[in-house]
Amino acid sequence: MKAGRLVSILLLLQTRGRMTAAQLAEELEVSVRTVYRDVEALGAAGVPLYGDAGHAGGYRLLDGYRTRLTGLNADEAEALFLAGAPGPAAELGLGSVLAAAQLKVRAALPQELRAHADRVSGRFHLDAPGWYADDEEAPFLPAVADAVWNSRVLDVLYRRWAEPTDVERRLEPYGLVLKAGRWYVVAGPGPRTFRVDQILRLAAGDEEFTRPDGFDLAAYWTAYQRDFHDRLYRAEALVRLAPGVTLPRAVDTRTEEGGWTVVRVPVESVEHAHGEFLRLGSAVEVLEPPELRARIARTVAELAERYGNSAQNRGD
Repeated sequence: MKAGRLVSILLLLQTRGRMTAAQLAEELEVSVRTVYRDVEALGAAGVPLYGDAGHAGGYRLLDGYRTRLTGLNADEAEALFLAGAPGPAAELGLGSVLAAAQLKVRAALPQELRAHADRVSGRFHLDAPGWYADDEEAPFLPAVADAVWNSRVLDVLYRRWAEPTDVERRLEPYGLVLKAGRWYVVAGPGPRTFRVDQILRLAAGDEEFTRPDGFDLAAYWTAYQRDFHDRLYRAEALVRLAPGVTLPRAVDTRTEEGGWTVVRVPVESVEHAHGEFLRLGSAVEVLEPPELRARIARTVAELAERYGNSAQNRGD
């Protein structure tokens, strides 16, 4: 604990310049007396650190005393700090580790590259989950991450959609993926993909597994997503769109008089497409399949009746 604190003091002074004992104590969440002892320990270890008395005083390092990273250009320094994701790191139990690592890297950067990194951190913030996504608690995420890192087998009780919903599974966790704010574990045998927040119970023993040679987590996930979308969008709808309205994955577009377009678009199911097309209101007309068109027509008629009755009850 003390060794880590000494390193933090050294890096803070290297990064920020002169700091008072009170400022260091507040930053490190320790007493001023502890800072005094730590500064003495740094001096005894040969660190060229000295203090100035008075109102504008404080501790500082001898000019030129610093550790520098070599080989980084401005773009690489910017990308390094942009890649830091404090939310996911905290979920993995690595929040303080990430903060300490960024502090060390920033302290080691030359002044001109540090300015570039600070500029990125102040102008870009990555927040992956959608606005209306529910918070999915994944209490076993740190344990899964530990098993991934140490190649240890997990015995879990997993909740799936199909019956029976709660099943026992033996997982050989190859890697973790964060997608749209939700964590997935890719595990053998298979491999297969599991949602971490659907793990109901977890037991980790001492049994180790051997990760397949050449397994590429990024390549697997790319292929998995492609296959998922191919399986997901197995149906198709023919729709008319108002001028200026577009739909993802639309094909075979033709323009009609008045600027309306007719397109074919893959859909997951009649149920899912029903909700998605209703979001567009009068800007879309479903032509095919007949069951989807009839379903939307019934919903619109029900809404018209409901809102019409409400207006009559109010005397409008």
